[in-house]
Amino acid sequence: MHRFRRKISHQLRHLAGDRGGNFALTTALLLVPLVAAAGGAIDYVDASLERTRLQDTLDAAILSAVSKPDPASQRDEAERFLANAVSSDTDLQSALIVTANPDGSLTGILASKVDTRFLSVVGIKSMDIKVRSTAIAVKAEQFSDTCIRVLGNQPTAVLINTGANVKSKKCAVEVASTQNPAFTMNSGATIATADFCVAGTNYLKNGGTLSNLKTGCNVSPDPYAGKIPEPTVSATCTSSGVRNEPVVELAPGVHCGTTFHGTPVITFKPGLHIIKGRMILNTGTTVIAEGVTFYFPDTDSEIRANGGLSFTASAPTKGVYKGILMFEKTSDPANNARKQQYIFNGSLGENLSGVIYLPNRDVVYNSKTNQESKISLVVNTIIMNSSQWQIEPYEGIGGTSEIKAVRLVN
Repeated sequence: MHRFRRKISHQLRHLAGDRGGNFALTTALLLVPLVAAAGGAIDYVDASLERTRLQDTLDAAILSAVSKPDPASQRDEAERFLANAVSSDTDLQSALIVTANPDGSLTGILASKVDTRFLSVVGIKSMDIKVRSTAIAVKAEQFSDTCIRVLGNQPTAVLINTGANVKSKKCAVEVASTQNPAFTMNSGATIATADFCVAGTNYLKNGGTLSNLKTGCNVSPDPYAGKIPEPTVSATCTSSGVRNEPVVELAPGVHCGTTFHGTPVITFKPGLHIIKGRMILNTGTTVIAEGVTFYFPDTDSEIRANGGLSFTASAPTKGVYKGILMFEKTSDPANNARKQQYIFNGSLGENLSGVIYLPNRDVVYNSKTNQESKISLVVNTIIMNSSQWQIEPYEGIGGTSEIKAVRLVN
């Protein structure tokens, strides 16, 4: 190709100096568009090949980026793929546009240039290229959303006693135990969930109704492990000791060994409430906690209700603890080794919304729900007693839904 260009240039110089005068000049002028036409075809082929290469690379970049949880990480992922695919003088900040679409898909548009080898003769130094790709992440079906995860690998990690009644159209229960028995169910109980997935194959069922049981099942890993930031616990207590008021409002802060006498109405104001030690609520107490996160700094800390409780609580919808209703310290191995009981006693009615992350607790559930609770509950073990429990998946926290596949839309 270079020899061809040198030959053409040589002929042009030769003809320019030809004593044929007008004929030579005319021929030279005619050769310019001929060279541009012939060489231009080659430049267009080069541009087409480069466009195909960039399209393939952008497709791969957007397919990988769409599975990331937020716009910033999506763009970072796309740029990571493209960094070595574009020329060193290309500014990806301006050349690449990444847009999240209302349907959950992600679109990338990349602009680039290809230097010409022949069209530069007629002043065309480069050719513009633009490629576009859209991908979408296909998430797991609603019925596979896990509302209850039991992490403990021990015999009877789940005990379902007479009178337990759990209903859900979409929730899955996942039991990680492979012991014998992994769970025990007694007569007079009904567990009607969309899925009841048990890692082990041995269980003890003494009666009752259990819907959609699967044994030897692939249990998903703990989705929250190490992902919830643990706060620093102040030595100053926001509340402590015995409280006798009939109406109580608690500001966010540290509550140290607080006990409420009588049958108060207790409102936890929105924010982070750190429960240090045991908070005791008497029979007949009403608790309202909207936009609240409860944190337990060790396994001796808990909210303990003496039955007959009405408890309504929902997680924040924004901020650091978006979607987190309750969680506990898990960064301390010594604390993790001290599994302790946690009792839900909202017997007059309970309505919870949010993630309840208590992987170091052996939960006893005695509550009944007046309305449908939307939760994602993680525990070490669980005992379901005479609870009337209506639950559905909690969907208010980003990234908890499992991505099943990604695909190109166009």
